[in-house]
This record gives sequence, C-alpha cells and structure tokens, in this order.
Amino acid sequence: MPIIEIKTLDQPGVDVFSTLTEAQLRNRMEPDKGVFIAESPKVIHVALNMGFEPLALLCERRHIEGDAASIIERCGNIPVYTGDRDLLATLTGYTLTRGVLCAMRRPPEKPVEEVCRDARRVVVIDGVVDTTNIGAIFRSAAALGIDAVLLTRNSCDPLNRRAVRVSMGSVFLVPWAWLDGSISCLHALGFKTAAMALTDQSVSIDNPALKTEPQLAIVMGTEGDGLPHETIAEADYVVRIPMSHDVDSLNVAAAAAVAFWELR
Repeated sequence: MPIIEIKTLDQPGVDVFSTLTEAQLRNRMEPDKGVFIAESPKVIHVALNMGFEPLALLCERRHIEGDAASIIERCGNIPVYTGDRDLLATLTGYTLTRGVLCAMRRPPEKPVEEVCRDARRVVVIDGVVDTTNIGAIFRSAAALGIDAVLLTRNSCDPLNRRAVRVSMGSVFLVPWAWLDGSISCLHALGFKTAAMALTDQSVSIDNPALKTEPQLAIVMGTEGDGLPHETIAEADYVVRIPMSHDVDSLNVAAAAAVAFWELR
C-alpha cells in the first residue's frame, strides 16, 4: 500500500477529503461514482466489516503504525495520504477524530420494499436536517431493535461524515432507504403508521394498542416545526410522550430513543 506524504494543500488525490462538498461526494448525476467519508478507526472498521469498499485513507503520520495500522492492513492496495496534524486540519477544515479518515464507495440506493421486507418496526425520519440528530437516531435504532430507517428526501443524508461519526457506524448496521411517497404508501407493505406529535387526538405512547400492531412505522419530525399537518392527518395513530414540568417536547433524537424502547 503506497504511503504518500502530503506536501501542499493541493496535493493530487486528496480533493475527496478537502475540497468536495457533501453534495459532490454523493455525485447524484452519477450515483455509481458516489463517495462518503468514514471518520475514526472504530467507524471505519464497522464499515469494512459490513463490506463497504475503501478507496483512500488520510491519517496523521503518527497513526500509521498506531490507530490506523489495522485499517491499513485490511484495506489492501489503496493510497494512504499522511502528514502532520495541523496540516491535515487545514486541509480538511476540521481536526480529525482519532486521526483517521477513509473515503469509501457509496452503495447503491435500496428500495423501500427491500429494506422493509420482514421488518416489524421501522422509523420514518421526516425533514430532520441536523447531522447530529440523524446520527443519534440511527444509533438508537440499531441499539433498540428498529429493523429499518426510511427518510424523506428533505432529510439529512445518513452518509454525511458527521452523521456517520455520531452514529458510531450504526448507519452501516441498520438498512435504510429514501421514502419518496407519503407515509400512506407503507400500508401496502402491511404497516400501520404512528406519527409522534402533540395534538388533541394524540394517544399516550404506552397505549396497549400500539404494541399489539404486528408492523408499525414510527414517524419522527423536526423538534422545531414537528411533522407536517398532512403527515399527521394520514397517520393511523398520533402519539405523544407524556411530559412533566410543562415541558412540551424532547429533542427529536431523545424522543426517538424513548419511542423505540417503548414500541419495540
């Protein structure tokens, strides 16, 4: 595996780690050429365990025989770009977590029908754009028995670098897909839908009817505006988490964890 010392910020081959935006990495015009960035040794190992293809590594010089050594050994004959911590931070625009980044091939998009096959509990993420929330929801989904994640197109990309890191690689463990239709299209797959929202018709999350549903899609919106009115109107259930001290709602990631635990 070639070790390439970075001498300048315009070093050939490192643009994937520096100048390309998230949209350019996704490369929507040519999805088969899309790339994402996995950050930190643990996250990279999870991705490799799940069969994702590595394309290039960027790591601090001191990690070549340290935290990155086992990754380098697993990745085969791909370029390893290296340099001092300050230079790499200038190159990428942020300090590397544990000093290692891996550019990996983006997998083909999966259809909703495929990721929901044999699923009993799924979550629909509607319009959540914060990368930290997306990563945290995926981590809770993996830990608390959610079988698949569906996202509306106006939500953050789960393979965004920060979302991947916050999820601790859970985005590689839980099947996910983009949902292009309304939540009512899930009825054809056997799901009842439960919109998490505060309305006069909301039932408590511990309502026994929810747990008896053989297939349930839990629909989460943003903590600012919440779910769109039309989404709430289409849902089979509208569900609230009981609150104390006049707190009206939780952050969407915290609410998702509560919902996953209670409705698993």
